Amino acid sequence: MIRPARRAIALARHGEPALSRKVKLTSAGYRDWWAVYELGGIHDNQTPPDTLKALAAEAGVIFASTRRRAQETARAVVDGRAFESDIIFIEAPLPPPPLPAFIRFSPPIWGFIARTAWWLGYSEGDETRPQAEERARRAADKLIAASDANGTVLLLAHGYFNHMIGSALKKRGWALTENQGFKYWAVRRFQSDRT
Repeated sequence: MIRPARRAIALARHGEPALSRKVKLTSAGYRDWWAVYELGGIHDNQTPPDTLKALAAEAGVIFASTRRRAQETARAVVDGRAFESDIIFIEAPLPPPPLPAFIRFSPPIWGFIARTAWWLGYSEGDETRPQAEERARRAADKLIAASDANGTVLLLAHGYFNHMIGSALKKRGWALTENQGFKYWAVRRFQSDRT
């Protein structure tokens, strides 16, 4: 098989979710909020950046997480083109540690607390960090294989799990050549010249 001379993998975060983050929640409240967030889509009337739409047009293959917010993002970006959905790309879990009910934070603060606790080993019976890291390695392998055959690959998925995939790509020798950070619609692009 002849591989494309320049292979690229672009990891894009979904658009802004419709669920409000302007609330104060207990630990149990955040658990419920996250469950709703995981099922929800993105705000109406968002316009994807032209650069992301151009990247989708350039891509030999496009993947998306199976979560609704990623699916809606993909449909907004691909201009009617087919894309492949795969559960392997869903976000890493965010179980909040059980803190007393008088402690209330906004979802972004809870997200930081839950991600830190999860990183340190708290999983509440859900996917653990080592398990998610293994899933990220398998996701990176899938994207690399697609890039071997198609050149540029675009993934529309989630902020933290995209970061985990990016780490797995770097360990395989892929270089981060574009970094728009982790905001909504942002792209992190990795390239490899290996044949």
